[in-house]
Amino acid sequence: MRILVLIHEFPPVGGGGGSAAQDISRSLVRRGHEVTVLTAHLKGLPRQENLEGVRVMRIPSFRQQSYKAGLVTMAAYVLIGLWAGYRLVRRWHPDVIHVHFAVPAGALAWALSRLTGLPYVLTAHLGDVPGGVPEKTGKWFRWIFPFTRPIWRDAKRVIAVSGFTRGLALRHYRVPIEVIPNGVDLKALDPGELRANNTPRIVFAGRFMEQKNPLALVHVLSQLQDLRWQCVMLGDGPLLEETRREIAARGLADRFTLPGWVTPQEVLDWFRRSDLLFMPSLSEGLPVVGVQALAMGLAVVASRVGGFVDLVNDGGNGSLHEPSDEDGMAKSLRRLLSDKRDLLRARQCSRELACKFDLTEVVRAYDELLGEAVVL
Repeated sequence: MRILVLIHEFPPVGGGGGSAAQDISRSLVRRGHEVTVLTAHLKGLPRQENLEGVRVMRIPSFRQQSYKAGLVTMAAYVLIGLWAGYRLVRRWHPDVIHVHFAVPAGALAWALSRLTGLPYVLTAHLGDVPGGVPEKTGKWFRWIFPFTRPIWRDAKRVIAVSGFTRGLALRHYRVPIEVIPNGVDLKALDPGELRANNTPRIVFAGRFMEQKNPLALVHVLSQLQDLRWQCVMLGDGPLLEETRREIAARGLADRFTLPGWVTPQEVLDWFRRSDLLFMPSLSEGLPVVGVQALAMGLAVVASRVGGFVDLVNDGGNGSLHEPSDEDGMAKSLRRLLSDKRDLLRARQCSRELACKFDLTEVVRAYDELLGEAVVL
């Protein structure tokens, strides 16, 4: 098949949804398909390139930041993408569209489908679902919600990355929705023999935004100053400088490393050197960094939100807590950081759980669904 992938942010731009789209696209190429990704351009990136067989085309969208796409940026992606996508369809003749995020790329997929008759398969990641990330998109959905219904209704197949995302979407859209989790290449992300560091390293990976709750991480770890640990917080965003100030105010500057925005490969390099993923998020779909953490054998302490419920065996590979339960998070972290054997057992349990998210099976499911969409 020739598969046109539509997504408004694709690595090195954006977050976990883009990384998931990249993994799926590469794997579909390895299965013999032709894949072209139409995404937004960011200054410094080539307009076109080939990444492991995936042709990536980047169109102007006025995007200024790698970690954030505003309403104007997303609207520009849809409008400019309509012309660029239509020309690409007429020239390349794809068989099907795979679109990630109902908003904004879903609008582009719907319009191209109406113009050309191409079927599309929609993958929802949470932030594109009303109520998924209310602190980020609540105001938008108040007025764009009626316009999103045709996007979901006219898709040949609709996929959600977690049961939580599916349940939330079903409150608003009366369409069949299947769950296919974000996957991970277990062979590529093989940590080898697991060991617990003498000074445990905690890692946070995500945008420094309200949704990811980075300040709570600092508050929790400030309760554990009597223990040995180091923490690296990977990412960028509007709360980065406030997080730095909070770290300094609590006298923890020597415990934290904040390198800013890093590439997906650098994230994995940090995971390889770390022991535990700590994510006190307010909302999540199925976080790609969480799945990657399992594959790299990291223990996980996280909020009981969204897809983290699928990633953590409470008491096994880590623990889950309400986002407001900072004392509970501190207690769980204290247990793991205080006992090297407990930490190692949790890490081994994570690697075992990662088998549920084997990318091979995830892509096989997508391959089947995209093929069905072509013949429907």
